Amino acid sequence: MSRAASLLRTAFTTRLWLTVLVALALGAALGLAAPDAGASLQPLGDGFISLIRMLVGPVIFCTIVTGVVSAGALAGMGRIGVKALVYFEVVTTIALIMGLVVMDVLRPGDGVHADPNAIKLAGKASEYASEGEHQHWYDFLVNTIPDSVVGAFVDGNVLQILLVSVLFAIAVKMMGERGAPIGRGVERVGEAVFGIVKLVMYLAPFGAFGAMAYTTGKFGTKTLTSLGTFVGLFWLTGIVFCLVVLGTVARICGIRVLPLYRYFKDELLITLGTANYEAVMPQLIEKLERLGCPKPIVGLVVPSGYAFNSDGVCLYMGFAGLYIAQAFDIDLSIWQQLGLLAVFLLTSKGGAGIAGAGFVLLAATLSTTGTVPVAGIMLIFGVDRFLSMMRGIVSLCGQMLASIVVSAWEGVFDRERALLVLSGQAPAEDGPAAAEPAPSAAAAVGGNA
Repeated sequence: MSRAASLLRTAFTTRLWLTVLVALALGAALGLAAPDAGASLQPLGDGFISLIRMLVGPVIFCTIVTGVVSAGALAGMGRIGVKALVYFEVVTTIALIMGLVVMDVLRPGDGVHADPNAIKLAGKASEYASEGEHQHWYDFLVNTIPDSVVGAFVDGNVLQILLVSVLFAIAVKMMGERGAPIGRGVERVGEAVFGIVKLVMYLAPFGAFGAMAYTTGKFGTKTLTSLGTFVGLFWLTGIVFCLVVLGTVARICGIRVLPLYRYFKDELLITLGTANYEAVMPQLIEKLERLGCPKPIVGLVVPSGYAFNSDGVCLYMGFAGLYIAQAFDIDLSIWQQLGLLAVFLLTSKGGAGIAGAGFVLLAATLSTTGTVPVAGIMLIFGVDRFLSMMRGIVSLCGQMLASIVVSAWEGVFDRERALLVLSGQAPAEDGPAAAEPAPSAAAAVGGNA
């Protein structure tokens, strides 16, 4: 009996990745064997994502406030923010360019010869297109400001929560010793919130099972048949981006990327099953701290990365934009593609908190340029769920490295600890050195690195 209890406990803790993997396989098998039954399990996946999303706001708030209050001078946090934004912009630009280049070279949309007049927007695609047509390049700046402090948390808009959290953290920091009790109180609340996250994660296999059963049941092999080449090419490019581009970034920081992905295997599999990488934000924050990234840096970089570092969305937008143009026999010049690139760089920053973000932002961009018909999104709507799986994985991989890059840039990345954790020589579940930054690391964050 004790052995059975031990196996059950490890199945949902240290071996959660294996349990999720089995759940994904069973969900896919059910969706293919009984599509209607699989599609009916959508509430399982959606319910799990909703449970995690209800905690995203408190996690961001507590993490940022605790990180800023425990750091050194505010000028140091400003410097970290600038470095993070520089890294975000560089990597997302590479993702966009990579998507455009692959599509220009391989041109999977040639031969489709779609007629824009014969394609009508319908259903969810119509809603996404309508929302996208009312989006502007500056919306992500305007929408950063919530109608009220509480409203930011009610709506779950990451950008708005980020703004409120940073302003509150700065205000507490400026209070000096009088603000210290507030910081400690928020830290305790944060510990309780992460406790809830651990409870919710016991449901991850059930959420992954339901989401995968729904995906294969509703969109299965028939949907993939006509656009299989496009989907396969996107997945292949996403894998190459994660291994080569992000692998190079990891090597610059002194670690190897494959052990890093193995360390985050639970989060990768959950993202694969649910097609939503926001669902793993709390675990991502905890694991990065255990890995050797100072808490103040993780607390600022991870939440802001969910708003500004969507590598997967950028890769997708380059891919989808050119595929639709090729399918309509629209030959975009290099200057037109550079124009698309510039617009993509702006609109891709507005995806935080938007349902169907990739589709909405793609529609917004196509509406802005006027060169490629917005109705073209119907050509890929049926396979968007499969595309969103890789979008989430690529974005999550970029999120893993962001805090490491900024920590290394600041000179406070505990590389020795990271190598021990990634090699399995140090326990991944205990991290006193990582969970609570050493005084020297916190001082370096606030000083001149």
